[in-house]
Amino acid sequence: MMKSRLVLATLLLCGTATGALAHSPWSGTMAPVAPTPQNTPLALPRAIPPIPAPTQAAYPGVIRYEVDASDVERKIVRVRQTIPVTAGDLTLLYPKFLPGNHAATGPIQLISGVTVTGAGQRIEWLRDTIDPYAFHVEVPAGVSEIVVEFQWLTQPDNSTWRVVMTPEMLNLQWEKALLYPAGYHSTGITFQPSIKLPTGWNYGVALDTDSFEGGVANFKPVDLYTLIDSPLFGGANFKRVDIDPDGSGVHLNIVGDKPDQINPTPTQIGYYENLITQADRLFGARPYDRYEFLVATTKHLGGIGLEHHRSSENSVPDDFFTNWGKSLGSIGLLPHEYVHTWNGKRQRPADELTANHNIPSQNTLLWVYEGQTEYWGDVLTSRSGLAPVADIITSFAEVAAFYDNQPGREWRPLQDTNNHNLLGYRTSNPYASWMRGTGDYYREALLIWLDADTLIREATNERKSLDDFAKGFFGGDNGSYAPRGYVFDDVVAALNAVHPYDWATFLRTRLDAAGPDAKAPLDGLARSGYRLTYTDTLTEAEKKIQTGWKTDFQYSLGFTLSATNRISGIRWGGLAFEADIGPGWEVIAINDLAANADRLREAVSANKDGSAPIKLLLKRGDAFRTVQFDYAGGLRYPRLERIEGTRDRLTEILSPRRR
Repeated sequence: MMKSRLVLATLLLCGTATGALAHSPWSGTMAPVAPTPQNTPLALPRAIPPIPAPTQAAYPGVIRYEVDASDVERKIVRVRQTIPVTAGDLTLLYPKFLPGNHAATGPIQLISGVTVTGAGQRIEWLRDTIDPYAFHVEVPAGVSEIVVEFQWLTQPDNSTWRVVMTPEMLNLQWEKALLYPAGYHSTGITFQPSIKLPTGWNYGVALDTDSFEGGVANFKPVDLYTLIDSPLFGGANFKRVDIDPDGSGVHLNIVGDKPDQINPTPTQIGYYENLITQADRLFGARPYDRYEFLVATTKHLGGIGLEHHRSSENSVPDDFFTNWGKSLGSIGLLPHEYVHTWNGKRQRPADELTANHNIPSQNTLLWVYEGQTEYWGDVLTSRSGLAPVADIITSFAEVAAFYDNQPGREWRPLQDTNNHNLLGYRTSNPYASWMRGTGDYYREALLIWLDADTLIREATNERKSLDDFAKGFFGGDNGSYAPRGYVFDDVVAALNAVHPYDWATFLRTRLDAAGPDAKAPLDGLARSGYRLTYTDTLTEAEKKIQTGWKTDFQYSLGFTLSATNRISGIRWGGLAFEADIGPGWEVIAINDLAANADRLREAVSANKDGSAPIKLLLKRGDAFRTVQFDYAGGLRYPRLERIEGTRDRLTEILSPRRR
């Protein structure tokens, strides 16, 4: 019998429980000794067995898994699982480390009504006291299967967890609504899933459908790994569009708030066909048998962009197709998530290739997983025609300026930001420029990969490029989607295979740099034929990309002004920071006139000769104060300027490949 973690409850009275209390040498009083797991009293009904570690053995039998997602008005997902069992201890796990989250984010707080029955009798479960994602069940003799039922109480708004159900659509992530047996690899547990949808709905998913009748879709059996990696988008307004120029293996599965929001034009479909073609030319092989883009055009479903091996979850504005090109971020979402099928899913950092979804993930190589995906996502956005080259160059200017003005590098290297999700999943703080965070292993790493690309191009007289790394490192095995783990040395070796160089030092210098002399990695811009400059007047095309230009005073006064005139994004060490302005202040007046962003821009511009200092009246709660800035640098918006007489490698990188 396994050793119990249960100890009979005892009353710890001074002098009656051996070792429970000890004399404190510094205070002369009795101080409690920290209990050990062996002497901790637990008021529980029975012993808690250890959680079994995953083994290579396959779980015997198939788990029948029925999801009822038809209650969209009350936003409740109901689950029934029929699990083959044998008598004895069984531990069921709720997935904790979710794909693409890089952190323990499984929302077990939303699981309710957990009930277990076997042979028609109720079986009481016991939650693990150390790991609350584990449920312990004692299966009685003679019971060969148990039925587990519960509800996932999805949320009505996006304040804590994102909205996944609306009256018009559903974003079902299976891992949010299942339990699985501990002690096995996720690839060794077989599920047979089905889902009930509202009447008249259709759906997109990378699973294989056995039947779809009466709103119930039955899918072919799959292992747990594949199930969790295959989310579903369903909706009352649904359209499936083939975008594979070479067959019928890639689709857009579009759901919308309204029927007129799911109709891409032939030109738009052509861009997505180009995306598939350009990705084929970049990577040389497809790591999937088919690929399903799941796209929600919506203002009600929670925002998402999440990669999977044979699909991706993408939410875009409700006018995405009817007001094309309004947001570069939305346009670039699908290319980014598509790149992840090569970088992050098939070719994956070894420390994220865990046995199951309750083994902790490590994130040491997110600057490859996310950073190089950010780079290739932008490159393919341009190469496919989804966005003009000039738009990507403008966005690179924003990235370069942000990191050229980031004080947080003084104490925190880029490598450490890979841990940011583990410290608190994408939490915000009032001084992001000092804290650094999630965006850095995306966007600063993008600059590192541009640096590497241009170095290879220059050193090889344009014969080689980072494209060759992409094909060599991520390509091969066409049609296979078995994950392949890699470590830092593998990245270095693949770069050396393209162009011999001290890549280990190149990367570690940029990843580990911290201190007052640490600089943003902007060498790739110069090698591309550009320099970072600032302008006080943006073109209309630049305003479309730098959407915050009306309220962005980051590189002048050191803050951003919200639509309600609230000061936010205070840059550490900037003018506002040095004027003792902290979070929560609202600008009431500018030079004795009612405040708004237009007036603040005018005031900053008017003081370029130093003759008209900028006076702000601020309010926070019941407190008022007046602050005067003598800043005379004018408005400062980033721009990449061509270096005369140099090769325009950036345009070459962003231009479509012909083969």
